[in-house]
Parts: sequence; structure tokens; C-alpha cells
Amino acid sequence: MRLLVTGGAGSLGSNLIEEVGLSCEAILVLDNFATGKRGALLPLPHMEVVEGSVTDAELVRQIFVRFRPSHVVHSAASYKDPHDWATDAMVNIVGTINVLRASEDFGVKRFINFQTALCYGRPQQLPVSVDHPIAPFTSYGVSKTAGEAFVTKSSLSWASLRLANVTGPRLAIGPIPAFYKRLKSGEPCTVTTSVRDFLDMSDFLQLMNVVLSTDHTGVFNVATGEGHSIDEIFDVVARHLNKADIKPAAVVAPAPDDVEAMVLDPSKTHKTFKWRATTGFNETILKMLQWYDEHGVTDVYSHLKTSRP
Repeated sequence: MRLLVTGGAGSLGSNLIEEVGLSCEAILVLDNFATGKRGALLPLPHMEVVEGSVTDAELVRQIFVRFRPSHVVHSAASYKDPHDWATDAMVNIVGTINVLRASEDFGVKRFINFQTALCYGRPQQLPVSVDHPIAPFTSYGVSKTAGEAFVTKSSLSWASLRLANVTGPRLAIGPIPAFYKRLKSGEPCTVTTSVRDFLDMSDFLQLMNVVLSTDHTGVFNVATGEGHSIDEIFDVVARHLNKADIKPAAVVAPAPDDVEAMVLDPSKTHKTFKWRATTGFNETILKMLQWYDEHGVTDVYSHLKTSRP
């Protein structure tokens, strides 16, 4: 396998490289380091890192000409500034098209796209099945969903994975790093009434091994299928830091550009790939916190206009 990972210096990409890196003939990472970190990447002798953007069609084509990937994992995404529609559209739509076209032209055997659960908008029912209507309403959700639409029109062997909150090393988005960082420094925390599905990185990587080695085409929910409230996250973090007596400064409704509850139905993924998440909620969160104990929290990003830590 000659593996190209766009956005490979992010949490998902870097963990995937650690998982499959030694079994690959060669790896190339394309990342502009807007959110990813160079230090997240293993110093593998057969891995090349190219700094640049998927929006640069000529750079993408040069990479394919020279590297000739057999497999592509498209993890690159723009989400940091919800007001920057143009950048989101360029990266998440045009960038996806650039990588898709090059993949078609150079005979890529397998194309894996990472998609956000925000494609479903505000769900009509829980858990959300893959045939639920698509109704994104944020810049990130709209642009990622448009990018996925082009994936579905390609001639490749493709799979688009609609991801729950994947939790593992170098996670820099969501309530877990936010609560950890603020409680550690003695800052107050605001908790929303939201519910989310938290998937352990080890379960995600087990699925990726299967997805990369098969040819099943389609969109798939990747999740545990179980919802947990944000105040549960706060309680686990507070206990872990020996601050169980500290309570949230406020409990509020989700922001206008947020979703009250997002829990995905992974039954199609179970059936197709014979895969199921096996790591429980408490173990998932504690593993993440233990990683922060050792490595700390640096950046905490959000796709929301109003970030409520």
C-alpha cells in the first residue's frame, strides 16, 4: 500500500499513520498545518511530508505524478472559522474535487473520505441512520457535505465515513480538551445540555484497517450508537483532576449554530464491515484524560460561532 493522507498531521490522520504506517510500502502526508502539528507525525523512514493545501490543484497533481498512491485517505478539512465560508468551500469542496480527480486519473485503488455528522443537521430522530435526510446548516457542515457529494459521483472504489466524536491522542476539539484545560487552570466551565456519541480511537482504527482492505462503496456512520451528555463529560474530567466538588458555572442550551443531540446509528457499518465499537464510554474518556496528563492540552478548536467551554 502506497498511502496518501491529506490532513495527515491532525488527530485522525496521525493516529491512522501510527496504526498502519509499518505495513505500508510508502506514506505521503499533505498538510498545511492550519490545525495539525508536525510533531504529531512519527519519523518513519518511508514517509514524506509535504506542506501545502489540497486547494492547490497543481501541487496535488504533482504529488500523484511523483508518489503514485494506491490508497488515499482524505482527512483534510477547514472548520476553524465559521464565518469564513470561502475558505471552507475552497478546502472542503474544491480541495476534495482536486484530490478526487487526481485519484481517478492515476488509478487509485481505494479512496476513503472523512465526513462530519453535521451533514444531518438537526436530526428528526435518534439514533440517526445513514438514510436520514441531509440538512447541514453550518459553513463546515454545508461545505463538507458538498464535498462528500462529489465523492459519491466519482468512479473510484470509495467509502465516506460519517464520524461521531472520535476520541484519542492529539484531540483538539470539543468539550474534553476544553474542560480539561479550563479545570486544570482553575477557570470556570459552561456546560451545554447537548448529547454526543464518543468513539474511542482504537475502535476507529480497527474499522479503518477493514475499510482500507475492502472495496465496499457507500456512506457509513462510524459511532457507538450511544449518546452521552456533556455534563457527564464534565463530571468525568472533574473527578479525574480531583476537582469533583467543582460545579459548572452555568448549564445552558446549545448555541444557535449547535445541535442539541447527535447520536449515529452504525448498524449499516456493523453489517457491511463486521465491525462494532467495543470500548465503553468511561474507558474512552479516561484514556483521553490520561493522554492529556502526559502530553497536556495546547490548542482547543471549535466549528461553532459561539464556543462555550
